[in-house]
Amino acid sequence: MEFFTIGVYNATEQAFFDKLTNNRIDTFCDIRQRRGVRGAQYAFVNSNRLQAKLNELGIKYEYVSGLATPVEIREIQYEADHQKHLLKRERECLDAKFVSAYKEKVLKKFDFDSFIEMLRNNHANRVVLFCVEEIPEACHRSIVAGELASKYNFRIIDL
Repeated sequence: MEFFTIGVYNATEQAFFDKLTNNRIDTFCDIRQRRGVRGAQYAFVNSNRLQAKLNELGIKYEYVSGLATPVEIREIQYEADHQKHLLKRERECLDAKFVSAYKEKVLKKFDFDSFIEMLRNNHANRVVLFCVEEIPEACHRSIVAGELASKYNFRIIDL
């Protein structure tokens, strides 16, 4: 099994889905808390439209709510962004307090063994982790990817 990560900011609909098909992604794991994105240009990744398109492309969709960032942890990052006068879409890395809180309150409680087993049972070979930020290091998906790499020795490719 191989893992990939993908964000949507600054991507067109065509480019986004081309990345999935060109990389032969067969399983799409949505790890967002809120499965919608503001702005008409990103309506294609709002849950219902996204799932319909993935189905059309033959890509399985999984919502992995256990890896989503709870509001109280997102607020830590919002405060750090505010102090640095950054918009979410301008962020290049996560704040250390956010990373620490996410690891402690989400990753420690998440059952990665069951997650991997579920993917294997669903015949997943090329799995993408999805959240919205363009830069992986600016998104919690990079923390999840790091855990999969260190704990299971999976190779991770950022699309």
